[in-house]
Amino acid sequence: MAKKRVLIVDDEEDLTWSISKHLSRDRDKYELIAMNSAMAALDVLAQVPVDLVITDIRMPEISGLDLLLKIRENYPQTKVVIMTAYGSSEIQEEANKRGCFKYIEKPFEIQELRQLIQNVIQEKKGFEGRISDFQLSDLIQLTCLGRQTNSIHFEKDDQRGVIYFEDGNIVHAQVDVIEGEEAFYEILTWEGGTFTLKKNDKAPKETIFKGWQSLLLEGLRRLDEKRAGSAITERDKPRSGQEQLKSIIEEFVELKGILMAAIFDKNGFSIASAIKNKEKKNYDIAELVPVISQLTSQGEETGNQLKLGATDEILVQFEKGILRIVRTPDQKHFFIALTNNEINISLLRIESKKMLKNIQTALTQL
Repeated sequence: MAKKRVLIVDDEEDLTWSISKHLSRDRDKYELIAMNSAMAALDVLAQVPVDLVITDIRMPEISGLDLLLKIRENYPQTKVVIMTAYGSSEIQEEANKRGCFKYIEKPFEIQELRQLIQNVIQEKKGFEGRISDFQLSDLIQLTCLGRQTNSIHFEKDDQRGVIYFEDGNIVHAQVDVIEGEEAFYEILTWEGGTFTLKKNDKAPKETIFKGWQSLLLEGLRRLDEKRAGSAITERDKPRSGQEQLKSIIEEFVELKGILMAAIFDKNGFSIASAIKNKEKKNYDIAELVPVISQLTSQGEETGNQLKLGATDEILVQFEKGILRIVRTPDQKHFFIALTNNEINISLLRIESKKMLKNIQTALTQL
């Protein structure tokens, strides 16, 4: 039987050198080729058959996504592993379960990569996807992971839709007169059809502010619901007030520009909180508790001294961000949002106002 061939592609020479060195002991099982650009990888693919391509998604000149589209077109039986920093274990799990790729998160243990390769070359069950099975959700998540700015135009029967990406964020979608999140979810339920990718094509407007991972998870949930032909989903099942609060806060944090959000009671204790994944090393809710308590106490004291009554909102704009504290409708809790300095304050107030109604409903169930 012919020896299997594995191609590693990453623009970091130190990484490909290290992988090659550590996997050299498996040379009796497969041939390993390492390249530092997508162009060089395409040259290899044109010359010899390759069973598995392991590639980074963010590379200069030709991106990982462009490489994958070329493989899909010309080498559809080749299997693919994507090296990336995913950030969300939930969406990574969904991607590995549904898509035609496997994802391995950087930094990874070499043994984890070795096992993945062994599963492929031994054709073990659980790694059966080929790039010929490329799905719409694969295309969307690879565009986001590659932090690309482009548009993808979709056609299915007599339907047409478009999704716009900016630096990997989904910023706008449209299907006929439908815009925003609902248009994105509608496109994601389309099965079959064709797509056209337009590079550096910027959105005419911004109608989507939720994080791409939350959008994709919700879209896949709706796709499952459509396939099952049932409206009964996990979301429809009764949830406790605490679970609702956690879900509301986590969804809010996925909005562009939000770093952290929390709900505190009038005594300064955190009831629910969430921190954006990439900010967890910078913030700790336990450390923020005394800071928030001090600010709310000072606000109340100032209001009393000025005979203006209770504090409804505190907004402090710093050099690198904004802190907003607003009282909930029941007047017994505070909602706290910490953002970067790029967010629009009016948008922050609008999104917070919509969310506060849901927060109040959840608080009544505690």
